[in-house]
Amino acid sequence: MEKVDIDELANAPRVADVQKHATDPLNLSDMALNYYELAPGDSFSGGMHTHMGQEEVFYVMEGTATFQTEEESYEVGPDEVIRFAPGEYQEGRNESDDRIRALALGAPQEMGETRAKVPCAECGADYHETEVSEDGVTLTCPDCGNVVEM
Repeated sequence: MEKVDIDELANAPRVADVQKHATDPLNLSDMALNYYELAPGDSFSGGMHTHMGQEEVFYVMEGTATFQTEEESYEVGPDEVIRFAPGEYQEGRNESDDRIRALALGAPQEMGETRAKVPCAECGADYHETEVSEDGVTLTCPDCGNVVEM
């Protein structure tokens, strides 16, 4: 049995105001768990993306998140849950004036290949492979190798 207090986890913001990783403190082996607080205008991820080997579930505890897919937009309010299958492009944002509190769960724990829905300026490919590190995000075109650092 493992237990953690979200308030005691270190904040590791990247694109959201508050982003806390509970995966390691809980010793999770088969899924990832992150806690988010999004200020107005914040995003869960920073852009339209997909994880080729991981499904994602978002549980909104407070506020209303707007999730954009390739086809349409969905509003997810308090005590609502939304799921994205592996390979399904999405981006979740706070388009409201109120703060959002939410949990993100991913399974399996390893995301596998992550793709950003960003066309390549060099060859026109419709996505880039994404690598996230402590230094930022690197996008690499799978067709021509063009690299974009963010």
